[in-house]
Amino acid sequence: MYYGAAFCTGLAGILHLMLIPNFINFINYAIFFLVSGMAQLFWVLPMIKRWGMIWYLIGIAGSTIMVGLTGYVIVSILLDPITGRGGIIELAIATELFQISYVVLTAMILLGERKLNMVK
Repeated sequence: MYYGAAFCTGLAGILHLMLIPNFINFINYAIFFLVSGMAQLFWVLPMIKRWGMIWYLIGIAGSTIMVGLTGYVIVSILLDPITGRGGIIELAIATELFQISYVVLTAMILLGERKLNMVK
């Protein structure tokens, strides 16, 4: 599960970086996707190295916030008649799905570790 979570957050990071060219004329959105993509790529390390519960909780919180912010950015662009792109691109949907998958897998890891600690 650790490698699965690392894969999901890493791929979500790569997909965030791939969204940057779509928003190059809108610097705020481009910066958001750059920062969030880099953060998610970094988060592969705590998952593979199994840094512990605090790191997993921070990852869950950060990814949950990114899901909301990414969704907000996509919806705000669609509803803005000046910047509207005419539809949600598949890349954005895939990014959201990988972020949600990361949150679910990491939550399962936390529950599994908690259960193991209770048995000890």
